[in-house]
Amino acid sequence: MQLKESDEDGFGIEIVLQQGDRKAPSCVHGPTLLFEKVCKGEEKGRRFYACSACRDRKECNFFQWEDDKVSEARLLAREEENRSKMPPFTHQEYCSRFRKFLALPLGRRFCQDCQLLLLPGEWEIHASHKMSQADDITEARLSRPSLMLKPLENKKSNAQYLFADRSCHFLLDTLAKLGYRKVLCVGTPRLHELIKLRNQEGKSDPMKSLLLDIDFRYAQFYGTDEFCHYNMFNHHFFGGEVKVSTVCFVLEPLDKSIKIKQVLKSVFFTQAASGVLRAFLGEEDGEKVIMVSDPPFGGLVKPLAHSFSQIAETWRELQTSEGGVVEMPIVWIFPYFFEPRILECFPSFTMLDYQVDYDNHPLYKHGKTGRKQSPVRLFTNLAPRDVVLPREEGYRFCKVCARYVWSGNKHCTKCNLCPSKDGRVWKHCSECQKCVKPSWRHCQSCARCALPDHPCGNSPGLEGCFNCGSLKHKRRACPLKDKRRTDNKSKAMNSKRTSGAQRRANKLKKTTE
Repeated sequence: MQLKESDEDGFGIEIVLQQGDRKAPSCVHGPTLLFEKVCKGEEKGRRFYACSACRDRKECNFFQWEDDKVSEARLLAREEENRSKMPPFTHQEYCSRFRKFLALPLGRRFCQDCQLLLLPGEWEIHASHKMSQADDITEARLSRPSLMLKPLENKKSNAQYLFADRSCHFLLDTLAKLGYRKVLCVGTPRLHELIKLRNQEGKSDPMKSLLLDIDFRYAQFYGTDEFCHYNMFNHHFFGGEVKVSTVCFVLEPLDKSIKIKQVLKSVFFTQAASGVLRAFLGEEDGEKVIMVSDPPFGGLVKPLAHSFSQIAETWRELQTSEGGVVEMPIVWIFPYFFEPRILECFPSFTMLDYQVDYDNHPLYKHGKTGRKQSPVRLFTNLAPRDVVLPREEGYRFCKVCARYVWSGNKHCTKCNLCPSKDGRVWKHCSECQKCVKPSWRHCQSCARCALPDHPCGNSPGLEGCFNCGSLKHKRRACPLKDKRRTDNKSKAMNSKRTSGAQRRANKLKKTTE
């Protein structure tokens, strides 16, 4: 799968995807990302490393300039801090604890403050904490951990919004009809647990699923072949390399007169999380694999696309059939206003009209109308006509566009498409020669459609590039951004360099003369 280069723009900060074997420093969330701080009038900004998962410095305060020389003492202190923030148990230890927890005859307890399933020896330590008692911790409850665990709420890091059952059942029904039997759930715990529940009911063909999520609390409920601790912003698997453990068994002789005891040693290999993913992506016996991802809405598109491309590349390497599917099937769930950036990275994707809703989000609910509708959509490389949206929820099939659309998304004969992105009926502007939102009006001064109270005269096309001053592109598309201007180096040393803002003003002045 080809990943098209694109830059995140905003607040003068750009994400830089590193090439080669250069290793980035790590915080508790894994390898950090490289950013570039862009200053107006400067040919090259200054680069720094920051946390890949958190935009809130209170959650993770890692910061390091790329050209900083870090002392050995500082590196050791950083490693110690990372270790101190690791979970109290490994995944294997959580699995062992869960088996013991299920075997408890009476008195199951779950600490709501620590979000931990407790064994009897730990009850006293957590006595002052808020508890869920045995009656609340049934087998059915344990099979739906997303209902037990408190959703993370920090919008600047890893806020968790969980699919409503309506959206979950629609996704699974659609994937099953399309013949997929393996679902890679990236940041979709509710979908993962529903697959397991359906398998237990036995009413439909069984499906396999693997959950990749940064929330390690789910390791309490799932085995190492069902859950991997994973950061989707840097494609980092927590858990290290293959672990080897040795267990000794002492065999007592049947004849008690024989004093010799036999000792057997068994060696167990615990596969690294990245190996679990690779094993899951194989399509043995014709089991088709699809990836469904629901990243945090505030996440940067470029690193997400880079991680998804790496997963897709691993899938492609495992394909043995010739002339088959060339791209890994993906469903990326994200707000519709990120469509341009997603399509920059994955040009083969299409945004579908299906409105995804969430149980614990105050706004993204099913049944609302107008601007209150959920803005979350499905971006996918599946054929749009194959994804049948439910007519009973207000969707219809457009024969011209050859896909299912929302009932309010009226086909425009002039644009020759169903243009609406937000669920409202859009209108065609003959001057702009395209359909726009119903609340927009055409502004003669700006020569474009915008909100009636927009700051007139500040057309996006006139902001230009503050690297070279051109009015035809932004800095992220500037052809001179990464080139050294060696021809004018001596001239620049002997004269004061004109700022990007001044160069834009000069070009704007020439265009109006």
